Amino acid sequence: METFLENYKNIFESDLIDEMAQVGIFKKVAKGQLVLDVGEYIKYMPLIVSGAIKVMREDEEGEELLLYFLEVGDTCAMTISCCLGQKKSEITAIAETDSSLVMIPVKYMSIWMSKYQSWQNFILESYNERISELLEAVDTIAFLKMDERIYKYLKDKAMVNRNDLVEVTHQQIANDLHTSRVVVSRLLKSLEKQNIIELQRNCIKVLKL
Repeated sequence: METFLENYKNIFESDLIDEMAQVGIFKKVAKGQLVLDVGEYIKYMPLIVSGAIKVMREDEEGEELLLYFLEVGDTCAMTISCCLGQKKSEITAIAETDSSLVMIPVKYMSIWMSKYQSWQNFILESYNERISELLEAVDTIAFLKMDERIYKYLKDKAMVNRNDLVEVTHQQIANDLHTSRVVVSRLLKSLEKQNIIELQRNCIKVLKL
């Protein structure tokens, strides 16, 4: 909670921070752990204290596509939407790194919207940021070639992990980008020849961020 207070004290009023400390539930999740699954009713809204979460969209066949990453100070607009509409989750959230969260019970979301200006601003800004990221995801799929998508994916992972050495397999990249492992392997070798990545065992070093 001390880390939470340090990260969010410049975002929220002190009275709101006090309420969050009283009603929030602190939760740790390990890298790769499922935070939220499709079809679940959302009872809590997560605020990220440390680490990063990746948000995925699932199709009817169960195939997933990466939408965006969430970092410290972020929350998920799609989670907010489901909370306010009392709908089931339409996304999957997975811990990209070991992470810690403060889980805010849903009932406080609407209460704080009218009670605290900083909360209202935070929710609206979160919507704007996530919409921009969703548009970027659409643009990436529509306009970038697969090798460019892979390179962007690796750079994004490097940035949220704060490490230019990305621990990921070719199959994991294929799953996140909704393509085949064979295609990923071929294009990664091409990117390595361009001297912008370096392939290592079960990890990839991003040479140009």
